[in-house]
Amino acid sequence: MRVVMLTREYPPEVYGGAGVHVEYLSKELARLISVEVRCFGGARESPEGFLTVRAYQPWDSLAGKEPGLGALQAMSVDLAMAARLEGTALVHSHTWYTNLAGHLAKLLYGIPHVMTSHSLEPLRPWKAEQLGAGGYALSCFCERAAIEAADAIVAVSNQMREDILTCYSQIDGERVVVIRNGIDAEEYRPDTATDVLEAYGIDPTRPTVMFVGRITRQKGLTHLLDAAAYLERGAQLVLCAGAPDTPEIAEEIATKVQRLRAERGGVIWIDRMLQRREVIQLMSHATVLVCPSLYEPLGIVNLEAMSCGTAVIATATGGIPEVVEEGVTGYLVPFEPRSDGVVAPRDPEAFARALAERVNALIADPQLAAKLGEAGRQRAVENFSWRSVAERTLGLYRQLLNK
Repeated sequence: MRVVMLTREYPPEVYGGAGVHVEYLSKELARLISVEVRCFGGARESPEGFLTVRAYQPWDSLAGKEPGLGALQAMSVDLAMAARLEGTALVHSHTWYTNLAGHLAKLLYGIPHVMTSHSLEPLRPWKAEQLGAGGYALSCFCERAAIEAADAIVAVSNQMREDILTCYSQIDGERVVVIRNGIDAEEYRPDTATDVLEAYGIDPTRPTVMFVGRITRQKGLTHLLDAAAYLERGAQLVLCAGAPDTPEIAEEIATKVQRLRAERGGVIWIDRMLQRREVIQLMSHATVLVCPSLYEPLGIVNLEAMSCGTAVIATATGGIPEVVEEGVTGYLVPFEPRSDGVVAPRDPEAFARALAERVNALIADPQLAAKLGEAGRQRAVENFSWRSVAERTLGLYRQLLNK
C-alpha cells in the first residue's frame, strides 16, 4: 500500500501541532507501509530508510503580501501536490492548506481522501486578520469542499468530532472517526540538565511558569500576560512564543511584555523557534505549563509537558479536558466565551484572575505540582503513543480500501 500524506509543515519547518502530528504519524506509518510526504517549502532530504519527502513552492506569479495572496499561494501549491499520483492507493491531507489538494486528487485519480481535522476554519474567525477577509473566505472554501466529500475525516478529539458535525451538519457521522494525537514519551522525558536554562538566563532555583506556542489569538497569550500581573512575584515567566500571525498582534504582545517587565522582573521572552531538546529541558524544569488557548481541538503542547513530568494548567475548552485531568495531572480553567460570536472570554479580567489563581496554588505547593507532573507523565506514557495512533490510522485506510 502506498499512501501520500499532504501537509504544509514538515521538519525542519514545523511551527504548530499539526506539523508535529504529521512528523510523528508519518514516521510510524512508514514502518508499516510505503509513505510519501508532500509538503510546503524548501527541498528536504528524505529520512533514510523510511519516507519519500517532496516539497512544493507557490507560483512565482503570486509572490507578494497583499491581502488574499497567502490563500492563493496555498491553493497553487495544492494544484502541484495533486498531480502525478499514479499508483497511489490513498491520500491523507492535514489542515485547510492541503485539504484542497486531497480533494482534487480524489477527483482526478478516483482514490480515497482521508483528512485529519486539526481545527475548523469557521471556528477561527481571527484568521481573517492573517489572511485578509477574502483569503479567509478562500480557506473556508478549501476546507468545506474537502470535508464534505472526504471518504473519512479524522477528528483529534471527541469535542472536535462534535464541532465537525455542528459546523458541517450534512456530513454523515459515520465518516468522522476520533483518533487522538500522540506523544513520543521516550523523546519527551524529564531532562535534569540545565545548560539550556543557563543559556537563556533562567534561574533553576525559582518557580517557573511557562508558555509554549505561536503568537495568535487562538493560543490566548494576551490573556496569560494579563494574568501575569497577579502571579506571585517570586515566580519567573518564560514565554516561548514566536511566529506571529500579523504585525499587529506581534506589536500588541511586545507592548504587553514591555509593560509587564516594567512592573515586575523575571519575564523571559524567547521569540524564536527552539530546538526540540531545548523545549524539553525548559518544560522539564518548569513548575507549571500554562495553556490559555481559546480554541484547541486537542493541544499537543499539553501532552509534551505532561510527558516531561510537568503539571499543566489549561483552559477547559475543545479537546483539552480529554488530555488534562482536573486535579490529577493539572487544573482546568473554566472558559465562558462572548455571546456575540467572537472567540474571547466573556469576562477577560475574571479569566485572567482564574488563570493566576491556579498557577499561584502550584507555585505555593511545589510538592503538589510535582505530584501532578508525575501523574501527567504516567498518563502520557500509557494512553498517547504514536504507534497506537499509526495502527488505528492504518486500520482506517484498510477499511476504506476494502469497501
